Amino acid sequence: MHPLEFVLFRFDLFGVEEKSVTRKQESSAVIERERERERERERAMAKHEELSIPIYSSLEPVYGEGSQLEEAQLRFDKLKSKFLEVFGHPPDVFARSPGRVNLIGEHIDYEGYSVLPMAIRQDTIVAIRKHDVGEAEKLLRIANVNDKFTICTYPADPNQEIDLKNHRWGHYFICGYKGYYEYAKSKGVDVGVPVGLDVLIDGIVPTGSGLSSSAAFVCSSTIAIMAAFGVNFPKKEIAQVTCDCERHIGTQSGGMDQAISVMAKTGFAELIDFNPVRATDVQLPVGGTFVIANSLAESQKAVTAATNYNNRVVECRLASILLGIKLGMKPQEAISKVKTLSDVEGLCVQFASGRGSNDPVLAVKEFLKEPYTAEEIEKITEVNLPSVLGDNPTSLDVLKAAKHFKLHQRAAHVFSEAKRVHAFKDTVASSLSEDEKLKKLGDLMNESHHSCSILYECSCPELEELVKVCRDNGALGARLTGAGWGGCAVALVKESIVPQFILNLKI
Repeated sequence: MHPLEFVLFRFDLFGVEEKSVTRKQESSAVIERERERERERERAMAKHEELSIPIYSSLEPVYGEGSQLEEAQLRFDKLKSKFLEVFGHPPDVFARSPGRVNLIGEHIDYEGYSVLPMAIRQDTIVAIRKHDVGEAEKLLRIANVNDKFTICTYPADPNQEIDLKNHRWGHYFICGYKGYYEYAKSKGVDVGVPVGLDVLIDGIVPTGSGLSSSAAFVCSSTIAIMAAFGVNFPKKEIAQVTCDCERHIGTQSGGMDQAISVMAKTGFAELIDFNPVRATDVQLPVGGTFVIANSLAESQKAVTAATNYNNRVVECRLASILLGIKLGMKPQEAISKVKTLSDVEGLCVQFASGRGSNDPVLAVKEFLKEPYTAEEIEKITEVNLPSVLGDNPTSLDVLKAAKHFKLHQRAAHVFSEAKRVHAFKDTVASSLSEDEKLKKLGDLMNESHHSCSILYECSCPELEELVKVCRDNGALGARLTGAGWGGCAVALVKESIVPQFILNLKI
């Protein structure tokens, strides 16, 4: 097993003492005040989503005080100095976006289901300078403080196509660049003639770790470009824009990573819903700590998309269409109307209700077998698979690589994982004791990992070993986090044993 890297996250909570006092008092006045506080929190949440990206002239509001602020100041000073060294000018503006850890809800955002991530301290900072219109060189020059990433140069052309066969790290900036222009034009913003940009990147989210280094890169790039052009949009719109534009890199992402990077709040996890994108604060119970350990097996999501990530997206789409047909839709209707498993959940629940249940997995067990060949699926859909998938280039790459499709397993994971997300949130809000809450949350995380490993097959030997080691050393629950096929595991550990837990994992 590789040596392990550890990142420690503690539940950062507010108002715990106040809530404990409220539980001890039962007067109607106290209850009414608590209800008013809840209404205020709901109003604040709605307002938070509508706010534009905040702009600060100092680092304190972002990084707080003490050693974290000192460390950030050194990074920004180094970034500014390096920018001047590389480009001969200081940057106009800096933008940053954090990585994230997903606590539960894996591979279901692109199926329209809610997820429950939280932002982490590790982030990506982008320094940028916009050239004047009169400057002759109309190029995008993208450099990195890490010298292992060589400078990338692109034309200042928002309509350029990204060469997916030649994967370059600078492509992620181009995603944000294209996304900004596409969205600004749709909003009626005068984008003017393209001009050159000088860009310097400093990312400390480990690449291929499952902590969304790519989303942090794309989000910070998009926000930096907006700032350079003097434009800002509400957070929920930027979350959707960055999700859409990262698809230029060739992964059919669902939006969780971008949404939490843009809409996170200090001290909270977030329940992220989609269609439209929105975030609900989730305050976690006292006494637990999330420990994130990196297996160091790198997950190259964009490079392996055809056999891993995008393959699962395609399998879910095919599963949803076949379920629609089996449950009474005409083939062409299902192909045109059904995009995700959430689109057929109602039909599945209706089928289950006739058998005394509300579990959509009953329909999966009844109507989907394992595995399917392309020919078997085409016999049911009455259309060839490229047409079913709309001749989407990234989906066609999946079809070329796939020998068969495991539709039963993928659908069973998605429906069961979606239920676990809401069970997680409901447990947090329940009247259980703190110890009971932590145990239940740990159980849900363990169930999630089993489903990811067995049904969705997105784990790997290094992650399996790491999850086992976490549990053997006292974790209440442990699971892979992120897309999988490498990267990190997240473990829920009682706060009192965290130092020994980390020590044991390092041995």
